[in-house]
Amino acid sequence: MSFVVKPIKLQISCQLLPVCLVAAACWSVSVKLMITDNKNDQLYHLRLTQISVNLHMELGRGHQTEMRQVASMDHKLSRPTWSRQIEFTLAGIGCAVGLGNVWRFPYLCYRSGGGAFLVPYLLMLVVLGIPLLYMELTVGQYTRRGPVHALASVCPLLKGVGIASVAISFIMCTYYNIVITWALYYLFSSFQAPLPWQSCNNTWNTPNCTNHATNSSYSSTASQEFFKYRMLEQTSGVEEAGMLRWELFLILILAWILVYFCIFKGVKSTGKVVYFTVLFPYIILIALLINNAQLPGAIDGINFFIVPEWDKLLSVEVWVNAAAQIFNSIGIGFGSLLAMSSYNSFNNNVLKDTLSIAIINSVTSILAGFVIFSAFGYMSHLQGIPVSKLAVDGPGLVFVVYPQAFANMPVSQLWAVMFFFMLLCLGLDSEFAMVEVMVTSLMDEFYQHLIKVFKRKEFFVLAICGVTLLLGIPCVMQVGIYVFQLMDHYTAIVSIMFLAFFEIIAICWSYGVKRLTSNLEEMTGSKPNIFFRFCWLVVDPVLITVILIFSIIQFKPARYEDYVFPPWAQGVGWIIALASIIWIPLGTIHTLWVLPGSFMQRLKLSITPFTLNDKSKTPYYERGGAVEQPSIAVTTSNTSLPEKPIETNF
Repeated sequence: MSFVVKPIKLQISCQLLPVCLVAAACWSVSVKLMITDNKNDQLYHLRLTQISVNLHMELGRGHQTEMRQVASMDHKLSRPTWSRQIEFTLAGIGCAVGLGNVWRFPYLCYRSGGGAFLVPYLLMLVVLGIPLLYMELTVGQYTRRGPVHALASVCPLLKGVGIASVAISFIMCTYYNIVITWALYYLFSSFQAPLPWQSCNNTWNTPNCTNHATNSSYSSTASQEFFKYRMLEQTSGVEEAGMLRWELFLILILAWILVYFCIFKGVKSTGKVVYFTVLFPYIILIALLINNAQLPGAIDGINFFIVPEWDKLLSVEVWVNAAAQIFNSIGIGFGSLLAMSSYNSFNNNVLKDTLSIAIINSVTSILAGFVIFSAFGYMSHLQGIPVSKLAVDGPGLVFVVYPQAFANMPVSQLWAVMFFFMLLCLGLDSEFAMVEVMVTSLMDEFYQHLIKVFKRKEFFVLAICGVTLLLGIPCVMQVGIYVFQLMDHYTAIVSIMFLAFFEIIAICWSYGVKRLTSNLEEMTGSKPNIFFRFCWLVVDPVLITVILIFSIIQFKPARYEDYVFPPWAQGVGWIIALASIIWIPLGTIHTLWVLPGSFMQRLKLSITPFTLNDKSKTPYYERGGAVEQPSIAVTTSNTSLPEKPIETNF
């Protein structure tokens, strides 16, 4: 059988960058021939589905190996993209804007002297948050891969950073959804009249319960007792597991059902959900602000929020907390935004999305600050004490302090329902972004195997949600609050700082600002300005190093209120932290193991971008073994097939 394949001209677009080189016995090229029969004439279509190219240039005595990424074109062409670019922007905002904007930012402001915290916070937004978000979105959009493949491409030596980001997302998924579970519990409870945390006349209340807010250690408010003894039914410590809280377990199932239906169709379903889950919380925040501003004493809380105590700026801790808040709020290092940006069109304006996500995230934090501090002013008015003397802490800010304020507001049920529904929306955005990291990374790596087993992507997403649901069961037992606090302390505080440090080293220094600049110019037609290049090269690595050092120096063992976790529980916490961090050194060892040559040659190859691409799928001699390969230099981005028809005989 013989047939002629008509000549075609292959242009290397900015999106795919394929290199088409025909050289016998040196490169493997998989070709699919699709023959379409028509009554009048035959059309023969040549389709490249995979090209594996080794570029080996011999210079003098030594060898310099420069590998260029040529991923599977068939998979890239079939990779879904956002239906509209605004959907990615909204999803990015939803990922960045979360529960941390509502409780952690106001808490840090409160602890750092109110308005004094805003000065370093806004400065860190400009020099740290925006440049690093710009960097992550660029890498995700250019490589069109999740964090695992993206990091393995830009810096093979630190490919474990990508795996670690997936591991940390997996760990966080198991306990972050517990916060959504609590929000749903409070949401359902808010439909009761009066609110169940409004008085001490309930079966779960203790003799020390008081209807009026107080800072006394010998009494507790109705809202505190509702949180501890009604919803959590918490035990005295992590040593006492207690029973499963069936109400919370059923609500946890409901929470995962909501997450599943938000993401089961990938970016196509997520892109539609974010129109509501991202925009609706702003309506509620504005409504709450209008209501709270009219309450007596609200102006005192707002003054505390915006008027700085300038002496607080002399504290290094305030500056470190501001940088850490920007860092954790935007989500640098989690891999969520990098994974979602991989579904962008290749020529998307990265800078526009970066500015939109980063600025709106900070504006949301400040808006939430006005809402929370106006409520603080109202509570200080009721208690007759200064705003600075209120008892405010982490989760208690949302589930104890603020519900307590609702109990004294007019139409309290309405405001409670709106507030906890807002928390639900904020939590869902962040939760399905973390699940998307796992789905994207695993589909990129094991697509054929997963489809063979699960048949459809929707079933695979369902399996992911089911596994994380089961792993979250300890958090809905009576010991759950201690498990939650332990996991959050060693994951969100310890692991993420190490992860982010090595990610910045991998991209900013190993991959290099020059390459990153070239990638941006290739995608958008313009280079980043000197401000971004200077931040990537000098400012951001230095700041992250300082944050990491101070995080280590100031590190304190996990505790919940006055309860200090025993040594064995702290050990479990470190195991949880190492479950993600350990992939960084393991990835380094594996890279140096699979690369050919002496140790110095392997080390040099390990910091060369795209070295690992298709290494494990090619014969030894094609991975730099004993058999020499012809030297190839790519000097053009436009490659045409020969004009002469190719005759193939079978």
